[in-house]
Amino acid sequence: MAAESERVPVDGVDGERTSSAPRPERVVSTIQSQRPAFRQKPEVRTIGLDDIRAALSAGVSDFLAAPQFGLFFGGVFVLGGFLLLGFLTVLEMPWMIIFLAVGFPLVGPFVAVGLYEVSRRRAAGEPLRWPEVLGVIVNQKDRQLAWMAFVVLFIFWIWAYQIRLLIALFLGLAPVSTLEGFVTTILSDPDGVLFLSVGTGVGAVLAFVLFSTTVLSMPMLVDKDVDIVTAIVTSVQAVLSNPKPMLAWGVLVTAAMMLALLPAFLGLLFVLPILGHATWRLYDRVVTWSEPA
Repeated sequence: MAAESERVPVDGVDGERTSSAPRPERVVSTIQSQRPAFRQKPEVRTIGLDDIRAALSAGVSDFLAAPQFGLFFGGVFVLGGFLLLGFLTVLEMPWMIIFLAVGFPLVGPFVAVGLYEVSRRRAAGEPLRWPEVLGVIVNQKDRQLAWMAFVVLFIFWIWAYQIRLLIALFLGLAPVSTLEGFVTTILSDPDGVLFLSVGTGVGAVLAFVLFSTTVLSMPMLVDKDVDIVTAIVTSVQAVLSNPKPMLAWGVLVTAAMMLALLPAFLGLLFVLPILGHATWRLYDRVVTWSEPA
C-alpha cells in the first residue's frame, strides 16, 4: 500500500510529501521544547563593609577546611608566574614582569574556577572529591564561561600593548634591558616618572573595567547556567550599587596579590585560594535569585 500523503505548499505551488517522514523544523522545535530553561533572575543586594569582612573570613575557613584544593590551584598560578618570567628572560625583557605581574589580579578570577566550586560544595553540604571539582572546570568549555575567557584575555592584552606603547612614547624604542636598570630609570628619570604616572592611570581604568565585569560574573557563570551578558550586567550593577564595599574589595584583592608576588610568587600558594574562596562567598552574599513574575 502506498504511504499516505499530504498536500504541502512548495515555493507557492502545491506538492506532495509523505507523512511518514517528520519535517526537520518540527524535530528541532520538539528537541528545543524538551530542554529545561533556566528562568531564575539575578537580583543585587545592598551590602556593607561587614559583608566584605565576613566573605574574607569564610574564604579563610574554606581554605583551611580543604587546603589540598587551594594549594593545588595556587600552585598552578605560581608555576605560571615562573614560566612567564622565564619567557620574558629569553626575550631579554625581564622588566616586563613588573607590569604583567600587576595584571595578574585581572586573570586571577578565571584561574579560581575550581576554588569557586569547592566553596559552592561546602556551602551546599556536598562532598569534596577531585573528579567532581576538576570536572566542573572541564565542563566550562561548553558553557558561557569559555566566552568570558576571551573578554579577560582581550583586556589583558590591551594592558600589555599599552605598556609597550607608553614605553616607546616616554622612554624611547630601546629601553634598558635589565630589571634593575628599568626600575632605576622609571624612578629617577623625569620621563620615567611621567611614564609611570600615565601608565598607572591607564592601567587603573582598564583594571576597573575588568574588575566590574568579572568580579561576580565568573562565580555566577560557574553557579548558574546563565548567559554571559546577564552575568556581566549583574556584576557591573553590583559594583555600581555598592561602590564603597566593592571598590574596597578590589583594592584588597589587588594589594594582597601584589604582596603575594614579592616572595618569588610563592605567596600566591595561600593568597590566591583564600581570595578565590572569598570571592565566591561575596557573590553568594550579593546576588540572590528569584523566579520571574
